[in-house]
Amino acid sequence: MSIKSDNRHLYLQVIDRLKQDIEQGIYKEKEKLPSEFDLAKQLGVSRATLREALRILEEENVIIRRHGVGTFVNAKPMFTSGIEQLNSVTDMIKQAGMKPGTIFLSSSTEEPTEEDIRRFTCSDSEEIFVMERVRTANGEPVVYCIDKVLERILPETFSHEKESIFQILEEGANRRITYAVAQIEPLGYHEKISPILECDPETALLVLKQMHFDEMDEPVLFSVNYFKADKFSFHVLRKRI
Repeated sequence: MSIKSDNRHLYLQVIDRLKQDIEQGIYKEKEKLPSEFDLAKQLGVSRATLREALRILEEENVIIRRHGVGTFVNAKPMFTSGIEQLNSVTDMIKQAGMKPGTIFLSSSTEEPTEEDIRRFTCSDSEEIFVMERVRTANGEPVVYCIDKVLERILPETFSHEKESIFQILEEGANRRITYAVAQIEPLGYHEKISPILECDPETALLVLKQMHFDEMDEPVLFSVNYFKADKFSFHVLRKRI
């Protein structure tokens, strides 16, 4: 099982070998890896080389290290999407071959904050509809959603039972969302949201904040979605210009 010498740095060879072993099922999802001493011995490398490989694998979310417990194989994301593709959460779940569902938490009509006035370019007299939901995939909670819409845009036929707010706005208000300005940031354990999503203490969240615009370039929907980082993976295509 030891690493064979080639022209690359040893830690790169270790990374490839461990990824290969995980892919082949030698080490399964959420399974604990051997100790650093045993793994370095099996691979025929120094512990320093192994630690560098493990550091990079942790950055790539291939493994997760729990202080005082050990190193574990990370679960593969159920859902992957290019962040340049504007998909609703409902579509992402359907594309993964799973059944989307919704747990309705709350809704209210509120006065706009200063941020809301800036985002929606509305007056301080307009009201904002705010809705909190948990989106599920085959019954498992995977996304915590906060959606904000101008009250005057929301269709009278609005129903909490409908899954996709994109569909609600398009069919009920004739507002077709065509693009969004997005911001994504990592977040550790959240006292309120992590338990709702049934996260383990070490499971991080990915927070996606998006201001959605319609075909007339008017701001329509502001959403903050908290994704379970072990279930979702986002990527972006970057081109050289």
